Formats: sequence, C-alpha cells, structure tokens
Amino acid sequence: MGRTNNQHGLMQGARVYLSGPMDFVASRAAERKFGWRNRVGEFLETMGVTVFDPWFKPDVRGLYEYGREDVKSGERIKTRWTYEPGGKAAESRSWCAGQFWETLHIDLRMVDTSDFTISYCPTNIYSVGTPHEIITATLQHKPVLFVSPPINFPTLHELRDHLKDDPRGAELLARLEKEIPIRENPRGIPSLWYIPLVGSENFFDGFGFAAYRKKLGWKDAIAVDEHERRHKPRRPLLPFLERLNRELPKKWDRKQRQFVPDDDWLLWDFKRGKKRGEHLRGVRR
Repeated sequence: MGRTNNQHGLMQGARVYLSGPMDFVASRAAERKFGWRNRVGEFLETMGVTVFDPWFKPDVRGLYEYGREDVKSGERIKTRWTYEPGGKAAESRSWCAGQFWETLHIDLRMVDTSDFTISYCPTNIYSVGTPHEIITATLQHKPVLFVSPPINFPTLHELRDHLKDDPRGAELLARLEKEIPIRENPRGIPSLWYIPLVGSENFFDGFGFAAYRKKLGWKDAIAVDEHERRHKPRRPLLPFLERLNRELPKKWDRKQRQFVPDDDWLLWDFKRGKKRGEHLRGVRR
C-alpha cells in the first residue's frame, strides 16, 4: 500500500496507541494476525501517523525483548499461577507478577507517548488492561476514541429455536446464559462508566472498513467485516479519522448548548522555523 498526500494533514507526525482486549478474545493468534489493529494501523500510516500496537511492541534500546508479548506468553504465566499457601507458591505468584510487569510497563509507556488512543471495547469481552489504558490517557487529557459495536449472538437464537421441543436442553441453555453470563447489546451501548470518562462525542459503533477495503487493498475478509455487514455502523471510526486529518473535532458544551473547541486535541507541530519558542517567550514577558 503506497503513501498518499494524506501525510500533509493534521495527523502527520501524530502518535496513536491501539487499545483493546487481547487476553480473553476468541483466539489470540487470529487477533494478532487478522485483528482490527492491523487495518486501523495501516489506515493511520497513510496519514503519516506513528502507530503503537501492543501486539508488535517497539524495541527498547538496551533492553532486548523487553515487554514482548506473543500468543503464548500469557499461557506461560497462567500455567505457573497458584492460590496455594506457603513460600513456594508465593515465589511462583511473584514470578508471574514480574513477568507481566514488563508488558504492563511498556504498554502504559506507549499510552504516555501517544497523542491519543483508539480503544475497541466490545461489551462481551472481559478486559482489565484496556480500562487501565483508557484511564491513563484520560487523566493526561488525551482523547480516547472508543469503539463499542453492537453485540448479539445469532447462533444462540438458533440454538434456542432448536431446543424449543427439548425442555431439558432449553433449561440447560437458560442456566448456561446465567452462568457465563451471556448479555446481548444490540445497540452497542458502552458500559455507562465510560461515557463521562471518555466524553460523549468520542464514541463509535464500528470501524466502517467496507468503504476502504478496495482503496487500501484489504482483500481477505476478517470477522469484523461480517459483523459490520450485519450491523452497518451508524457512526464509523475511519471517516472520523479522515476528517480529523483536515480539522480538529469539537465537543458538546452542555451549558452553552453548542459545539465548542476541544482542547484535549493537542497535536504537536514539530516544524521548526526561525521563530522557534517565540510564543513562549511572549507569554513570559
């Protein structure tokens, strides 16, 4: 995929971190190779954006392989985890904490280094690292663009219909729904805590990949494509990012009841001219 003159927009030189569940996804291997981060990263790179992807962490000078996270790294830690009492068990738990500290450290440093974060947060996937990253970015007054897709389970409805004449099977399915639990979210409403935390204008119900597949050469379909075919996003992320490259977004002011500038969007301009720093000297006079 070639570069375009999109690199001359507002996003040129910006840095973004791609946040979202990695541990409890259906397949870590598939997520790493075919997940949403790959496409969003490619899309942003056409605008000259530096993309931080936790699946492919940047090298750290002097610390070879520091924080590297592959498909099996989490399983190695889980294998050694134990709740048993005693010193040996405590040593094992300490090893687990030490091993994952590197990953936690480098991921949060990428959030620190980024200008804004994109978070994909389906309400049916458990995640702890993602909220931590979102809160870290928010406390630093950095924008978080939050994708919360509709969640439904068509296979579940098929199974219910299949078991309608099987009282025992239907009972077991109902119990399973409560034990897991299975919660559909057909409107993609984010967890309510996120709404004031992230800001009401920073939510999206999908990526909108379909409109860009031909242009960016995405020939192979991924799971998100089928989901967005069934649930066409009303507010997709990618067109928003395209507009962001031309003009900064605004936020809604409840008191003024109108859109106003959003000063969380601080995208540095590193073009150094002869007047470097003059605006700062002027402020101090």
